[in-house]
Amino acid sequence: MSLIVAQNLSKTYAQGEIRVEALKGLDFNIEPASFVSFVGPSGSGKTTLLNLIGCLDKPTSGTLSVADTDVSHLDRRMAASFRGERIGFIFQDFNLIPVLTAYENVEYPLLVVQNTPSSERRRRVLALLDAVGMAEQKNKYPDQISGGQKQRVAIARALVADPKLVLADEPTANLDHETAYMVIDVMKRMKTELGTTFVFSTHDQKIVGEAETIYTLEDGVLSGREVKNNNVQSM
Repeated sequence: MSLIVAQNLSKTYAQGEIRVEALKGLDFNIEPASFVSFVGPSGSGKTTLLNLIGCLDKPTSGTLSVADTDVSHLDRRMAASFRGERIGFIFQDFNLIPVLTAYENVEYPLLVVQNTPSSERRRRVLALLDAVGMAEQKNKYPDQISGGQKQRVAIARALVADPKLVLADEPTANLDHETAYMVIDVMKRMKTELGTTFVFSTHDQKIVGEAETIYTLEDGVLSGREVKNNNVQSM
């Protein structure tokens, strides 16, 4: 059963008297435990689409199901609850809280959205910091670690609530070539070990090269789909 199903998904924004069609009638399915990239030029609708999947915004029309839940009609409170329990986020600028240590940044989602006992929080946080190679830096603050280390902490934070879906908006944009590959390897390992689905919005060919399925967006329309592991191209 698909983890994400979009049917005739559209999003229109009003800018004064001008209506901007950011997404136009998208249809797609994303399977569990997959590595999927949405690619396209700036303004093609990639970030808008991730915002809809992540329940940060609502579609104008069409339907969107995530983990067997129709998220198209969730109110703000229900969307926030669903997002906190089911979805992890990774951003290009890391979005770490500067006054918290690496450990505290990873722990933060468990404090905000889940009533998790302290012993279980500690177990999860330490296990994920170790998995991304950041256990020795757990007491350092974001300004004391490198960009690649920050992104590793961000990955651990995205995974700490055990989501089945992680959305990553240009997660390697601020990383050098070697560090970007290291971060991609961490995410691929998490997909394999935890069964997590990763959905990317990216220009980075390093991520595109590792993706199992690639969707191309142009002017808010899905213009292409490539399933690399089956060597199938369509649309």
